Amino acid sequence: MKKGYWIGRVDVANPEAYQAYVDSNGPVFARFGGRFLVRGGPFRAVEGPSRSRNIVLEFPSVEAAQACWDSADYQAVKAKRDGHATAEIIVIEGTEV
Repeated sequence: MKKGYWIGRVDVANPEAYQAYVDSNGPVFARFGGRFLVRGGPFRAVEGPSRSRNIVLEFPSVEAAQACWDSADYQAVKAKRDGHATAEIIVIEGTEV
């Protein structure tokens, strides 16, 4: 089965409020089998525009990744981020190499 991923690029406007989101999202991701491969950290933009934070979350399947996004639990956590950060997030199916 192919894994699923969230790929996110985020600009944070209110770091304190964003931290409340960060502090509460891990248990929701874990319920869907999600784990961080990238969570912030230094980077170098080599082509095109960038945002200040980047995330990559891995899930056991694209269905699990989408179910996490669609869940009431995640949407409740996401509400803590709304208005405090601008994000671009995609749910994408991985490839088998």
